[in-house]
Amino acid sequence: MIISEIYPEVGTCLDSDPAPDHSCGDKSTDEVSDRKPVATPPNPPKLKDRFLALDAFRGVTVLLMLLVNNMALDALAPHELVHADWNQGITLADYVFPWFLLCVGLSIPFSFRSFHKSSLPPWRMDLRILQRTVILFVLGCLVNHVIEPNLVLSLGVLQLIGMAYFVGAMVYELPWSRRLIIATLLMLSYALAILFLPIPGHPTGSFTEQANFFGAINRIYLAPYNIDGLFSAIPTASLIILGSLVTDVILSKKLQPLAELFFLVGVGGLLCAIGMSIEHWIPYNKPVWTPSYVLVAGGVGLEILACFYGLTKFAGLSKFTSPWVVLGSNPILAYVLPVFFKLCILAAWFVETPNGKIGVQQAALDTLVRDFGRISGGWAYTGIYIGFWWLVLLLMYRKRWFLRI
Repeated sequence: MIISEIYPEVGTCLDSDPAPDHSCGDKSTDEVSDRKPVATPPNPPKLKDRFLALDAFRGVTVLLMLLVNNMALDALAPHELVHADWNQGITLADYVFPWFLLCVGLSIPFSFRSFHKSSLPPWRMDLRILQRTVILFVLGCLVNHVIEPNLVLSLGVLQLIGMAYFVGAMVYELPWSRRLIIATLLMLSYALAILFLPIPGHPTGSFTEQANFFGAINRIYLAPYNIDGLFSAIPTASLIILGSLVTDVILSKKLQPLAELFFLVGVGGLLCAIGMSIEHWIPYNKPVWTPSYVLVAGGVGLEILACFYGLTKFAGLSKFTSPWVVLGSNPILAYVLPVFFKLCILAAWFVETPNGKIGVQQAALDTLVRDFGRISGGWAYTGIYIGFWWLVLLLMYRKRWFLRI
């Protein structure tokens, strides 16, 4: 199982002067420096097909995901680390999922470039896309099964990523103008459905938690089959297509590096501006994936990507990205393993305490709270848990172990 072409493997970079910590070669990092040189095969493949800033941006997204998913403060958690209430704006926690999707879109061109080097027939790429979608869907169902005891067909984080990826990858080789039109039409049609399609028992255009078009569709038609949220693949696929278009411009090398930086800033600003301009009619809303929310989240993500691009390309601070690249090198594992570990071990294993048997997770949290106080102890638990998984991912990174589909 792999994911390296949805999330390209760390090891090569787009920057012309990569940092030593991110070697652009395909040799093992354990290779001894005084080993006799090996003859280079004729016409070696180009190795500058890496966007180091993307690795770092993905790592920031993974860190934020671990932080949001493992807060131990309950009602005392900072507002920005809790998902916003219905139509109450966007918090930092709300950016995690759209940024994951944006990373998928930004990575698709690398996947296709790698495939074209293999000289395989086009249908093999279609088969790969389908295979990745199915594996993501099945893996997502297993994650849901760990959370809920019943193993059923359902939609969750990985399932939505798989569906949106399928759409974005299947249209990737269309001309860029057609892909832009498709992305625009997907987002526009979704917005028009919210505004103008009838809602049973409510006025058209209503957008409350109890009365909104896609909420009604989910409740009436999709929830009985555990596929509520299916239509969220429309705006998320649009975001993935937009991400692939951005990387295409960077990889085309038609712009000078400084122009590429301004391009990222400009596109990010444009998406934010469009999202904010329609927020009056279609509020920011993560449960429904409103276009205003998706566009603003995607735009902010591109601005962060631009910051990392500037740091690595112009400021010579590639080493600064190392901790983030470690986190971003195995994003699927970084999502799945902590969930499995927490629910299958920390919450399932029990220890004896003066108050009886309690789960290992609760025992650890209680100890930290007793020693450091409610808030400091909760932060200590979250920090230790994130630090532990960073070390696990660091070991995988150094061993060159990357989960692929």
